[in-house]
Amino acid sequence: MRGPLFYSKILLFGEYGIIKDSKGLSIPYNFYNGALKIDKHHTVSTHKSNASLKRFAEYLETLQTENPKLVSFDMEALKKDVENGLYFDSSIPQGYGVGSSGALVAAIYDKYANDKITVLENLTREKLLTLKAIFAEMESFFHGKSSGLDPLNSYLSLPILINSKDNIEPAGIPSQTENGKGAVFLLDSGSTGETAPMVQIFMENMKQEGFRNMLKDQFVKHTDACVEDFLQGDVKSLFGNIKQLSKVVLDNFKPMIPAQFHKLWKKGIDSNAYYLKLCGSGGGGYMLGFTEDIDKARKALKDYKLEVVYSF
Repeated sequence: MRGPLFYSKILLFGEYGIIKDSKGLSIPYNFYNGALKIDKHHTVSTHKSNASLKRFAEYLETLQTENPKLVSFDMEALKKDVENGLYFDSSIPQGYGVGSSGALVAAIYDKYANDKITVLENLTREKLLTLKAIFAEMESFFHGKSSGLDPLNSYLSLPILINSKDNIEPAGIPSQTENGKGAVFLLDSGSTGETAPMVQIFMENMKQEGFRNMLKDQFVKHTDACVEDFLQGDVKSLFGNIKQLSKVVLDNFKPMIPAQFHKLWKKGIDSNAYYLKLCGSGGGGYMLGFTEDIDKARKALKDYKLEVVYSF
């Protein structure tokens, strides 16, 4: 058995903000993917994934018992496949903010959910929200709390625009320019990040009125503007807003930025060669970079590995 491929994702805008109803924009990233497979020989390399799927199956069984209206699975088939050596064969790096658990959740839902909502049917807003709710419950096994967006992106393989918690829709994004100089890129921090502790820090900060005000008046404001600019292809305005967003993150989300990158982050803002922002929850993994001139950015970041994910 080999299941269909599910891709990684990149949340271009909206990390942390979407918890507080900012806009968000998430795009599939086809460079990394994963698929369910069965290893009949139970080799050492697949053991960890298989053991994790065994725990996940137990969690899903509890989930459907507690919330039968939300989702139910063919548990018999899932358990049998796990016994036979089911694992998730994935090139998606874990703890890098590109949705490794999201792709796994999408794959499990696709293969084992009863009465599943498929990509081929007319996806009404209601169906999208139902899928998002199912995926949020499924993925919380890995993160403690999940918005359900990563699996949704992976499952549909479409860019998704988040207008608010209860308002999401597939989005058309401007097509890429072949030899455009502007680019969105991933910058490898060289270490993995853990989602749960980062979200914990954020939730603690949310108890302070000053932080809540900053989030509403600055972070969400600039995030929403970035989403609008990106969708409309207004590059000039976009870079103005990204610069502001990058500043706000450096000033208020320091724990989420690996310490050795604080200077590099500031250097981008001061030189305008590139602007960095968080990719996912931060703490390690990838950071997301935006530049109007990729050659200039490569030169300024010559000691680091850049992966271009979108060209203007």
